[in-house]
This record gives sequence, structure tokens and C-alpha cells, in this order.
Amino acid sequence: MPTLAFLLVLFFAAIHVAFSLTDGLLPNGNFELGPKPSEMKGTVVIGGRHAIPEWEISGYIEYVKSGQKQGDMLLVVPEGAYAVRLGNEASIKQRLKVVKGMYYSITFVAARTCAQEERLNVSVSPDSGILPMQTLYSSNGWDAYAWAFQAEYPEVDLVLHNPGVEEDPACGPLIDSIALKALYPPKLTNKNILKNGDFEEGPYVFPNTSSGVLIPPNIEDDHSPLPGWMVESLKAVKYIDSAHFSVPQGRRAVELVAGKESAIAQVVRTIPGKTYVLSFAVGDANNACEGSMIVEGFAGKDTIKVPYESKGKGGYKRAALKFVAVSTRTRIMFLSTFYTMRSDDSSSLCGPVIDDVKLLSLRKP
Repeated sequence: MPTLAFLLVLFFAAIHVAFSLTDGLLPNGNFELGPKPSEMKGTVVIGGRHAIPEWEISGYIEYVKSGQKQGDMLLVVPEGAYAVRLGNEASIKQRLKVVKGMYYSITFVAARTCAQEERLNVSVSPDSGILPMQTLYSSNGWDAYAWAFQAEYPEVDLVLHNPGVEEDPACGPLIDSIALKALYPPKLTNKNILKNGDFEEGPYVFPNTSSGVLIPPNIEDDHSPLPGWMVESLKAVKYIDSAHFSVPQGRRAVELVAGKESAIAQVVRTIPGKTYVLSFAVGDANNACEGSMIVEGFAGKDTIKVPYESKGKGGYKRAALKFVAVSTRTRIMFLSTFYTMRSDDSSSLCGPVIDDVKLLSLRKP
């Protein structure tokens, strides 16, 4: 029996490793493999559904090279030398082998081109969500987005579709660098009533991208790419990593980039009448986000406002809120009071960083 138990542990560990090895770019996820010259007319792909290797395409698709111009505008290719642009009602699709019942997150890079109201419909049947791209969070013209789904079948189709109806049918977002990551929902421990309070479990972060990853509001994504947490706001929050940003603890944290429109929340089980302590770290990401910041923390009807004077060069402080639970379920929420722009880039939204969130009950003395 001990031998069998040991073999089972090895078996499940091997499965975990096998799944983990799939994390990263999809086959030709950066579109560096393109159509044959005979399948192109200018930038437009005319070679049929399978002209772009590993992808099935439909509608008006352009294969765009870095440095290419559209009139007086330079089209920004986020990574590498090539990207695709989806015209009105155009889409790209790839079939993915997944594990039924598991959660996954898609991370992709998108740039708005000629329209102000560009949107992108991301779907893995039966889940779908429309991500608005009106707000640019970085001035280089592109952002990385995350979107999550639960696999209902061992093979699923990922579809990125431009539902826009613009005067120019060629108008639409540029898409580049599409990656997949398996999500492992964190378990509760006796050290924290909150799940994923350190934000270590989350979407795939491109190792060579220093922009962070935007996590959309839950109204646009039924399954959060940030396990345990919901983005309960009109705008996204930014998932950042210690390789490119200052993070209070561990490898990951969340930056509240859009003031009160950028909030994260989690509902936890509590015992009415029992005293709890909510503790967390507030800092800045070392990304030139300077000025007076305030993070508002909520535990049910109790609140705390934590001021933080940022010099934009990293650093953090800790705060705690003691409260008495009044319900069997308590909503924990964080938001930023103010809008902030980077001092070196007045068109890039930024904000305070939150990390190492813990909720513990106090024993009676």
C-alpha cells in the first residue's frame, strides 16, 4: 500500500508537470509564421482559412509587419516582427487540447488602430466575453489582456472575433502573442481565510513584456483569471510581476490602475460576532507612479483608508483593519481613491499596488 500511494503521488505530480509544460505561447501564437506571398494581396490575407499556420481565419484579416504605415499612422506590432489585424466581423480560431473541468487563462496582446470604440469578443464555448479597448493603459499603444474559461470538453476552440461595425471595414485591433496557462484554484489554509491573498496564482505573464497584464471586470469574464478574486468595477486591474515591477512580497501583485473604477473583491465565510483582522501591504510598482495615493479597504460595512506617498521608485507599507463580523458572509474589497498618471508618461494610467492580503480571526483573550 505505501508503494501504491507513492506511485500515485508520482503519477499526479507527473500530470501536474505535463499540464504546466503547456503554459506559454500557443502554436504560432506570436504569428511569426505567416502566409505565403501568393496568399497575400498587399497586407490582406487572401489564401483561405488556413493561410496562417496553426490558425483558422475568417473575414478581413491583415498580416501586418512591424514598421508598416497606414496613411500617416505607424502600426505598432507589440512583439516580434508580425501581428494580425482583425477587420469588421473577422476572427481567428485555434483548437486547444485541454483537461475537461479545469480552469485556464488566455493572455494576449492587443493594440487599437484607427477606431475609438474597438472591442474584441473572446470565446471558448460556452464562455464568451467582449473586452472594450477604449481605455489605453499604456502610451505605447498596446496592452496585454487576460481572459479565463473553464474547459467543458477535452478539445475547445479559442476564437478572437472583432464584432465592430466601422465605416472602414479594415479598422480593427491588432492581435499578437497569445498564450495559455492552466489555473489551479488555491485552497483555504489555517494561515489565511482569503484565497490567493498573495496573488501568486494568476494569468500568464510574458517574460519579455514589461507592461503587466490587464484583468477585465467580471461583467466581461465569468471566470476570473485571478483565482479567488473578482474585478468588481468598470475598468480593469493590472497584474504585475517582480521581474518588471516592485512587488511587496513574492512574485506577483495587483496594481489598481483606474481609481474607484478599478476594484477587486472576495466574499469569505465569517462567524457573526467574531472579531477578525484584515491585513495587507500598499506600495508602488517602481514605475514612475508618483504622488499621494489612498487605498480603501472594505470588510463588510467596516472601512479603512490607507494613504501612501509614492515617489514612484518602489516601496510599501502595511496596514490592518480590525472588525466584528455581522454576517455569515463578508465582502472584502479594495479600490484606489484617486486617478494617477505616470510622471514620465502623462498618458499611462497607474496606481497603488496591493499585495499580501490576509484575513484571520482573533481568539478571545
